[in-house]
Amino acid sequence: MTDTRVNLLGLTRPELEAWILERGGKSFRARQLFHWLYKRGETDFDAMTDLAKAFREQLKAEACVTLPEVVTRQDSTDGTIKWMLRADNAQGFEMVYIPDAERATLCISSQVGCAMDCSFCSTAQQGFNRNLTAAEIVGQVFLAQKELGFKAGDDRMISNIVLMGMGEPLANFRNVVPATRILLDDLGFDFSRRRLTLSTSGLVPQMYKLAEESNVALAVSLHAPDDELRSQLVPINKRHNIAELLDACWHYIDEQNGRSVTFEYVMLDGINDSPAQARALARLLKGHPAKVNLIPFNPFPGSPYRRSKPEAIKAFLDQVLKGGVMATVRRTRGDDIDAACGQLVGKVIDRTTVRLGSKRIGVVAEGTEVRA
Repeated sequence: MTDTRVNLLGLTRPELEAWILERGGKSFRARQLFHWLYKRGETDFDAMTDLAKAFREQLKAEACVTLPEVVTRQDSTDGTIKWMLRADNAQGFEMVYIPDAERATLCISSQVGCAMDCSFCSTAQQGFNRNLTAAEIVGQVFLAQKELGFKAGDDRMISNIVLMGMGEPLANFRNVVPATRILLDDLGFDFSRRRLTLSTSGLVPQMYKLAEESNVALAVSLHAPDDELRSQLVPINKRHNIAELLDACWHYIDEQNGRSVTFEYVMLDGINDSPAQARALARLLKGHPAKVNLIPFNPFPGSPYRRSKPEAIKAFLDQVLKGGVMATVRRTRGDDIDAACGQLVGKVIDRTTVRLGSKRIGVVAEGTEVRA
């Protein structure tokens, strides 16, 4: 029997207020519910003692607080934790917790699989099944706090959220944006806009739309300083080239009064790691609000690539810095449990919506049909 109750984790505060008003309730109940859910981590309506008993009974009949189900948990020797979560009876997606001395980052997914077909990413090789709902996206953060032992009144156990897990967030715009609003809401999870980062491979129309509807930190998967190479590594570049992508980045920063865009650049041995390519990258970004995050490639079975040598990464970093662009090297975490960047694979059984690089047609973003 299908559960027809609404999952409250998928509703923004205005949506929750409207839902309550439609049922004859008072709008202030939304504030009370947000407090119980996100400040106290409570999922039992009977425990929400400042709500009228009749309203609690109505909630039990018409609403629920349903979290993703944990299928497996893996703990790395470096403290990283990876969970496989159940999306439905056949599909799984992954979430990763990365503790560090100065921060504790939760990397969450937005889709089951991915249609972007980036050649260096293990997730992309799984194909694409479906978008996660807003409740499934928010539910990952709620679940992680529960798994980590969150109790009301505790200091924040998760300092940063990154939408860098499975999937292309902007291809799931209608669910990702409401989820970010709940994560940013001061009565919700209350994350700072600078501590909530959305990473995109470059869906340019959705980036302009995001500038109108949300205010989060932006990270962009660049990975090459020229269109020919980027089109090989990141196929969406065939539709939206680097010049278009950068225009959208600077527009986003102008509209949101942001500090900078982070450009992710995976380091592939002999492919994109030469000093000349580093200088070309610096020329692209110099004078703009940009910083570069160099990511040592994380191998996966069947990949044709190798990680750049440490000395090549260091030389590349030096050239970018000399070119007047801020740059850092990301420390690899969780690679012993395949939890490092680009290694998340989940469990994508039904791949009927195929990858961007296929000769078939796949719907990559709402309203956008892409043919290879």
